[in-house]
Amino acid sequence: MIFSDLNINAPLRNALDDMRLTAPTTIQHRAFPVVMAGRNVVGVAQTGTGKTIAYLLPLLRMLEFSKKNDPRILIIVPTRELVVQVTEEVQKLTAYMTVRVGGVYGGTNINTQKQVVLDGLDILVGTPGRLLDLAFAGFLKLKNVQKLVIDEVDEMLDLGFRPQIQSIFELLPERRQNLMFSATLSDEVEALIADEFMDHVRVEAAPPGTPLDQITQQLYRLPNFNSKANMLSFLLQDNGMSKVLVFVASKRQADMLFDIMAERFPEEVGVIHSNKSQNYRFGALRSFASGAHRILIATDLVSRGLDIAGVSHVVSFDIPLDATEFIHRIGRTGRADREGIAIAFATEKEESSLMAVEALMQREIPVHPVPDEVPLSDRLIEDERPSVPGIRYTQTDVLKSSQGAFHEKKAKNMKVNLGGPQRRAAAQTGKKSSRKKGKR
Repeated sequence: MIFSDLNINAPLRNALDDMRLTAPTTIQHRAFPVVMAGRNVVGVAQTGTGKTIAYLLPLLRMLEFSKKNDPRILIIVPTRELVVQVTEEVQKLTAYMTVRVGGVYGGTNINTQKQVVLDGLDILVGTPGRLLDLAFAGFLKLKNVQKLVIDEVDEMLDLGFRPQIQSIFELLPERRQNLMFSATLSDEVEALIADEFMDHVRVEAAPPGTPLDQITQQLYRLPNFNSKANMLSFLLQDNGMSKVLVFVASKRQADMLFDIMAERFPEEVGVIHSNKSQNYRFGALRSFASGAHRILIATDLVSRGLDIAGVSHVVSFDIPLDATEFIHRIGRTGRADREGIAIAFATEKEESSLMAVEALMQREIPVHPVPDEVPLSDRLIEDERPSVPGIRYTQTDVLKSSQGAFHEKKAKNMKVNLGGPQRRAAAQTGKKSSRKKGKR
């Protein structure tokens, strides 16, 4: 099947040609007729299978020209990066159409975004919190929304956005078409579907948790963080690793790994996580997407916004506690029917998490031997050092052993304040002072 087999108009066909897209993915051609029929849709497909275009194509095909300022299509996404990327995707697809699109998200000047909304929009893309900020401030009216899209809904709920989504529902008209797209279906997602998406059609491209067939997976067993860093350095010496996305569990470890890699591969590495400023995060993404940096270190919190073409390798520096996050990670490579390689590092402590990942995928990851050239370190980082059983340090324990502000006073400093001359004299004779207190 090719895109021209679908009921799309000339402007959309021309835009797809410019984007060099000829054939729809499974989720795209399965979702198109159902969305066009006006049904509520729950779309399930692995990361990297084109879910964004799967809902944008039919929505843009149905969108008619209007001079109304209030948005008629609302797209809710979990991260700022995804707001930007969905907005850019809309702009590419509407290159031959007259469509007003804007994106809003937190962490930046809200006054600028107020003006974007006031100028008038057909399509609004935003994160839940900033959408509510604009709505409660009276700048955003949602009563004319005809189509609602919740993208990456599983990530949205993992981040605790259920109350904000519920508040947005209350601001929307009851008669609207609802579209929900997700890579996985957790119990919380199923509960949201049951509560809000009545009479829906479920469109699945593959069972949740199924890895993409064009991704080759590899596993290396390593003892600790520093050994993993040495293994990563060894692998990165291969020029075939042209665009490498490295996922790390925490912000602190992401920064630690960045410091190591930046020293070993100067001017080739970037890092991105939620503690970085928005401008820094966008800059890191641009450098990685353009090829200025061939390595990007990231945390799972921002992984959903990393829709970057041409990622040759994904490295899971650790095994995430949530097995579904592993699926999202590896889906950053092997996109648009291209082949990719996903490499995972695992310590003995991560064995249970690894088993959960393999159970979800219903396959084992092939284990590769660690090359002799890779030095295995015995130096542990703070997160890896074992606590001593039976010893619990408290503030009292610290104060008992402290020689700081609570040390014993020297003799010369042990004088007691006895007041003025009369009181000092009285203290020496044992008589009470005859000084009377003045009136106050």
